Amino acid sequence: MNTITQDLGQGITLVDAQYGKAGVVAIYLMQQEDEVAIIETGTNHSVPHVKNALREKNLSFENVRYIIPTHVHLDHAGGAGELMHQCPNAQLVVHPFGAQHLHDPAKLEAGTIAVYGEEKFRKLYGKIRPVEAHRIMEAPGFFKIDLNGRELEFFDTPGHARHHFCVYDKQSAGIFTGDTFGLSYPQITTDKGPLIFATTTPVQFDPGSLLQSIDCLTSLQPEVIYLTHFGAVTPTPELTKQLKRSIRRFSNIALDFQTKPQNRVALIQEKLIEYLLTVLKEMGCHQSPEFCEAVIRADMELNAKGLDFWLSKSA
Repeated sequence: MNTITQDLGQGITLVDAQYGKAGVVAIYLMQQEDEVAIIETGTNHSVPHVKNALREKNLSFENVRYIIPTHVHLDHAGGAGELMHQCPNAQLVVHPFGAQHLHDPAKLEAGTIAVYGEEKFRKLYGKIRPVEAHRIMEAPGFFKIDLNGRELEFFDTPGHARHHFCVYDKQSAGIFTGDTFGLSYPQITTDKGPLIFATTTPVQFDPGSLLQSIDCLTSLQPEVIYLTHFGAVTPTPELTKQLKRSIRRFSNIALDFQTKPQNRVALIQEKLIEYLLTVLKEMGCHQSPEFCEAVIRADMELNAKGLDFWLSKSA
């Protein structure tokens, strides 16, 4: 098994979850002496990669003190139950609105099957293992935990999902942002730095709340953002503006189709792709439009479904 890792400094290691392919979902190991926090879990299929990454550091699952999914969407939390089963000394730290779903994942599974279909769900995630209630620690806004003297603070960041928090690590001046600070794939490069854009996947997208959550994160003046999708980026003012612009543009694209419920998802998807390809051209993209479209198309399908649900809910 080929486990892909990247040392980011400050005791933080990126482990590629290999969610279907490499470079899509990042799991972060934070080591403070002989204790470890795992931020994001990937899926059940990712657990062996976490084990290998720990072994490379002469550590094991017994060293894991905290397992911390930023929210309960299954590319972030699908492996939480299996990891908790393997890590006897760990506590699961989760948003209060997500805790019950990881204790009893039946509704979580049903909701994900509704998006992906039964066959794809089983292939991607397998069976979600529940977590015992007494091992779950709920982390509301401004909650803090101690990792062997290293403080982690949690910020409630709705907008992508109501059950979403972000994790601020004072030592690295970095924030683990889950999906709140959007997506940026390293395989797409430009003259003007990384492309970043919002993720509006079903079913709780709220543009106003998401913009407020981004403002909350930037007020902390972080030096680095640890994206789940994918890797570490520097949160320059230009990058933040690009992200916020995508939220507004995606919302406006959806609103253009508010009165056209038939085939609306496909129509929104194509306009999202068109918008991002235009942005990439303006940024001096180094790859072909065909390559970039292949990278972003699946995300734009999910984004379109989320925007479609947002329109239906608003109506």
